[in-house]
Amino acid sequence: MKMTFIGAAHEVTGSCTYIEACGKRFLVDFGMEQGEDRYENAQIPVPPSDIDFVLLTHAHIDHSGMLPLLYAGKFCGEIHATEATTNLCNIMLRDSAHIQEFEAEWRSRKARRRGEPDYEPLYTMEDALGAIELFVPHPYEKHFSPAEGIDVYFRDAGHLLGSSSIIITITEDGETRKIVFSGDIGNTNQPLIRDPQYIEEADYVVMESTYGNRVHDRPTDYVTALTDVLRRTFSRGGSVIIPSFAVGRTQEMLYFIRQIKAEGLLPEYEGFPVYVDSPLAIEATDIFMINRESCYDEEALSFVRRGINPIAFEGLIRTVTSEDSVAINTDSRPKVIISASGMCEAGRIKHHLKHNLWRKENTILFVGYQAVNTLGRSLVEGAKRVKLFGETVRVAAEIKQLPGVSGHADVNGLMKWAGAVSGVKRFFINHGEASSAESFAQRLRDTYGAEVYVPYSGAEFDLKDNVVTIDAPPVPIEKKSVSGANVNIYYGDLIAASDRLARLIADSPGRTNADMRRLTEAINQLCDDWKL
Repeated sequence: MKMTFIGAAHEVTGSCTYIEACGKRFLVDFGMEQGEDRYENAQIPVPPSDIDFVLLTHAHIDHSGMLPLLYAGKFCGEIHATEATTNLCNIMLRDSAHIQEFEAEWRSRKARRRGEPDYEPLYTMEDALGAIELFVPHPYEKHFSPAEGIDVYFRDAGHLLGSSSIIITITEDGETRKIVFSGDIGNTNQPLIRDPQYIEEADYVVMESTYGNRVHDRPTDYVTALTDVLRRTFSRGGSVIIPSFAVGRTQEMLYFIRQIKAEGLLPEYEGFPVYVDSPLAIEATDIFMINRESCYDEEALSFVRRGINPIAFEGLIRTVTSEDSVAINTDSRPKVIISASGMCEAGRIKHHLKHNLWRKENTILFVGYQAVNTLGRSLVEGAKRVKLFGETVRVAAEIKQLPGVSGHADVNGLMKWAGAVSGVKRFFINHGEASSAESFAQRLRDTYGAEVYVPYSGAEFDLKDNVVTIDAPPVPIEKKSVSGANVNIYYGDLIAASDRLARLIADSPGRTNADMRRLTEAINQLCDDWKL
């Protein structure tokens, strides 16, 4: 009964925890690292084919994005998630695979011109589709048993459509332990989705700390604040470009803009167009409506019951094709462009920035978290010039950040969530930049007298005896590893090949001296080639 921390340890993306219990090996989340990668992650200690199942908190790529790589490594177990998370992963993992393949092809074209080998994508569309087939959807609050001795259910974390905290009860050799994974805990009073639901009791809590040392400065009236940004920009003859996460943030912005239009708050620009330029965001918006009964809050449901779609309105233009996307920047009217990705690292938003950053009449409006070492973070921190598609672009547009629209609870929300859980023997703090995680851990100690551990990747914990068995040190990264993969998908194949070689050597005494000499030379040459 042990737990090993793999990803999002003293970092804010790449969530992954490995657990061995009841003769099974499973993961909680398997996310992709995004932005700056400060520490080397430990490898998952077994090949993917030996993982029995995965429990997934929610669909964001920093929690789910490596599941296709797991499948590529011959994982064939079940991936358990809520119904809405399953729906969203169906589009988000396909989108991630498309990005992997597109970027690999783009890099390969450049490499060929230099006479270098092609780049291989981290995983392919085939891998993503294979992983999607392994999903098993579950309603909130319904218990299920992925293996004998292990009971699981999901509770609404209020962070994203379908997001969950995971409550795991493990019974092994007559000993029972309850472990809660918070997932990403949502902000209260967000539009559309419900507030986070609390957990009554647990032995151990693995908890995020994205905003563990910060308080959200939320405007008292967000719609008024957004209206002011639109009016000021439109009066200059400019457009508002919103880099937005395709899932969650885009739908929230549509909710606010619908209210602005419905209440006539911009009468001088009545009918202004709003482009949603992201095929993923468009599909996700449809999924929000499909899952409205299980995930919407009461305010949003009240619109639905009156026959009003709370995330649709006159003037909303959904662009799917590349041609339609390109045409947006030929529309000279003051407008809103909502496009992914939210941190400006990939997708169509980069094209819109190239066309609009250098125009002083425009506003680039950031409405979500910007990780360290991303283009979005650079712009928010005042970059005067940025590189886009190999071209230097001057930043003349107004750069505006609208505080408070965060899918994450701030430190006060995190403390309230933690304080609701009784009987906790130890908190484990992850999914936060180092300063945030350590600060939040100390606050838990000071306020609740809690036992708290902030692990680095590779730390191991005995759930039965409540003891840290491996206190892994930080391993600063020397260079950015390719796509931050923390699993070797060919490990099992390599072990199988080494077993074959061992059997070949064991059978060699009956061979001729010449055969044994050739085999020895071949093995030595292989070691020389790999510098062993």
